Amino acid sequence: VQLVESGGGSVRAGGSLRLSCVVSGYTSSSYCMGWFRQAPGKEHEGVAALDNLGQETYAASIKGRFLISKDNAKNTLYLQMHSLKPEDTAMYYCATAIGRPLTPLNTHPYTYWGQGTQVTVS
Repeated sequence: VQLVESGGGSVRAGGSLRLSCVVSGYTSSSYCMGWFRQAPGKEHEGVAALDNLGQETYAASIKGRFLISKDNAKNTLYLQMHSLKPEDTAMYYCATAIGRPLTPLNTHPYTYWGQGTQVTVS
């Protein structure tokens, strides 16, 4: 199983980015998939999750600004980010969990993780 993120970069506050996570080694439609981020010196923070039944979950800090989506045909997870703020600066990771975790923004249910893509907002 391999997850590869892309789409990160440097952007001005108020700008937008779209992150992608290509999944290989299994069919992502059977799993919950999530986006997490980690800023320097901080713990992993759950950002958004999309379970195998299409239920979306968002962190309060990004709700209304970020949108998670998935293209099953391409086995790719996306995170569209709008109105970016300096506090969104972090390494962003995608991850997978089986089924429908009770706590989809908690890291514990997630088994496989990508290497991350850096987002910097100035």
